[in-house]
Amino acid sequence: MLEEAIDVIRQLWTGDDITHHGEFYTVENARIWTLPETPPEILMSGFGPIATDLAARIADGYVNTTPDKELVERFRAKAKAGAVTQAGFKVAWAPDEDEGVRLAHEIWPNAGLPGELSQVLPTVEHFEQASTLVTREKIAEGATAGCSPEAHVAAYRPFLDAGFDEIYVANMGPHYADMIRAYGTDVLPVLRG
Repeated sequence: MLEEAIDVIRQLWTGDDITHHGEFYTVENARIWTLPETPPEILMSGFGPIATDLAARIADGYVNTTPDKELVERFRAKAKAGAVTQAGFKVAWAPDEDEGVRLAHEIWPNAGLPGELSQVLPTVEHFEQASTLVTREKIAEGATAGCSPEAHVAAYRPFLDAGFDEIYVANMGPHYADMIRAYGTDVLPVLRG
């Protein structure tokens, strides 16, 4: 289904009139009239070998939220030259670790859902229900919280070691301005060094 969708998207980015009758999608007389100079890249996530292989075959890049070196290498071995790899993860920058854990638990408790549960829940209500089972202790086990530059550097290291080209971090909480300042002075210089 995803492969067919990407094929339709790429057809639309030609600027031609598109009619497509596929297994999953029907598109009739569709056209994008105002095209960018360069079509946007399509990046695909893959959390296992089958999805990673599909990403290598049909996408312009690969995204993961875990520092899985084996999957990054698998993607690179099968993808076209120059395909980008991106990682994304969350932290809870706050004046201290306890507040960071509290904020992460309040704002993003589904980060503590085990296994593939967060990938199969069909509705927001299901996420809300499942998230009530996530304790603050569970969040504390898995989240980088607080304002220790060393802890935040340590959170990045596995992604660097896995070989991702680009790493994106999102803050779970309102202290993003403090985080940006600290990352600029205390976290990123250490990682670049």
